[in-house]
Amino acid sequence: MSYPSLHNNTFIKALLRQPTAHTPVWLMRQAGRYLPEHRALRARAGSYLDLLKTPDHATEATLQPLRRFDLDAAVVFADILSLPDAMGLGLYCVNGDGPRFRYPLRDERAIERLRLPEPGALEHVYQTIAQVRRELDGNVPLLGFAGSPWTLACYMVEGGPPGDCQLIKKMLYRRPELLHHLLKVLSHAVAADLNAQIESGAQAVMLVDTFGGALADTAYRRFSLYYLREVLARLHKTQQGVRVPSIVHTRGGGQWLSPLADSGADALGLDWTCDLALARQLVGNNVALQGNLDPTVLLADEACIRREVRRNLQAFGPPAGGFGHVVNLGHGISPATSPEAVAVLVDAVHHYSRVAGGVHA
Repeated sequence: MSYPSLHNNTFIKALLRQPTAHTPVWLMRQAGRYLPEHRALRARAGSYLDLLKTPDHATEATLQPLRRFDLDAAVVFADILSLPDAMGLGLYCVNGDGPRFRYPLRDERAIERLRLPEPGALEHVYQTIAQVRRELDGNVPLLGFAGSPWTLACYMVEGGPPGDCQLIKKMLYRRPELLHHLLKVLSHAVAADLNAQIESGAQAVMLVDTFGGALADTAYRRFSLYYLREVLARLHKTQQGVRVPSIVHTRGGGQWLSPLADSGADALGLDWTCDLALARQLVGNNVALQGNLDPTVLLADEACIRREVRRNLQAFGPPAGGFGHVVNLGHGISPATSPEAVAVLVDAVHHYSRVAGGVHA
């Protein structure tokens, strides 16, 4: 399927460390509950899972923030747990307690019989991507994403939000070979999912490693970084002859920036605990950097938001056009955030990064 050429390719160029007229900005979870129109859409859909699994609804959720804000990328409204759900774990949601699995991987037999998703099991995701890409009509690029093998394994073994990851860490130390088997299966599944997203129209993809920072150094390298590399090595690098860049975001992963920069990713997502200037020194020209505002900055007043944006741009440093830098939050946007605060942030990023020398004053 062919699509119109991009009118605003600033996000893609930044990920590939090419010159841009301004620093691009998008927000993790930008399609979410902080928007009143999203809450209304979710009410009409009936439930979060119905919203997620209905392409018309998921397309609308994806497009809503683009109608309000001058963002430089759309991110598909999806959930990293759709993949393990498609592998038979039975995803459901409990109010106030987050997502859960009916059939968590609690023993060797359950892990040994785990298989890749059946064809069509994730078709709602790919239909949404194709539909969003048509609706965007080339205005901004579309980003797809998936959970890292380690992060998905955390949810699948713990049965829900992992907390202190006690069950999977016990497996890591007592049965490392069993965990490696699980992560190997997941690395194939994640790569296949991201490639299907690319084939459906995603113009960039991100691996979300939410719980990588919960690991000790050696364990991170063996059980998270190794499988991130496995996924990245299997990704399609082009779509209709155009480069498809990849981002890796390990929350709490600042100490591994150097090996992450050699992982095969085009860009690294940083959380707010990282020093952006130091991160740039560590990675050199190997990768672009995405981040890394504290999400709670958006709960402050306008002056504070503008000050923190300016500080973020200054930390990345010259050139003022922001080559190789994508402004984002260090994690997902809080539902308590006001849309007005997001409008201020987006305007500030574009304004300060466009003004010649403005980010250095």
